Amino acid sequence: MEIYILRHAIAETAKPGDPDADRALTSDGKKKLREVLRVARGAGLSPSLILTSPYRRAVETAQLAATQLGYKEEPLTTKALLPGSGADEIWEEIRVRRDAHEMLLVGHEPLLGQLAGYLLGTPSMLMDFKKGALIRIDMDQFQGEPRGVLRWFLTPKLASRQD
Repeated sequence: MEIYILRHAIAETAKPGDPDADRALTSDGKKKLREVLRVARGAGLSPSLILTSPYRRAVETAQLAATQLGYKEEPLTTKALLPGSGADEIWEEIRVRRDAHEMLLVGHEPLLGQLAGYLLGTPSMLMDFKKGALIRIDMDQFQGEPRGVLRWFLTPKLASRQD
């Protein structure tokens, strides 16, 4: 299975009194995300399943990814991708849905960086997971602890240099 982990794009600054979960993407965030998705599509990304955090900025990121990548279904929300979750919870979601050939997960930091390390068998790994960044990890077994293979990591800055 190809697992793609996408951090939500740049979102509005939190307004006093407004819930963090309601922050929308900025136009700059959407623009940079489109560049990342354009490069990823060129690299063959065509998800068979998209799972996202229920927070607005993640849902908007997942919906933009679905449109840009030709995904015909509505992205599914899961509490496993909420900021306070653990990498092991997401691993269980992956294992339950292991029939998906290409799974795109959309969420937040620091959870996604922890998830990448967990899937690579190095849970203490530190990673600078920028907003709108995308990583590909391949998995060929789903028993016990994960031992994935890092295939690539794409940041918005790298994607903008692909013109």
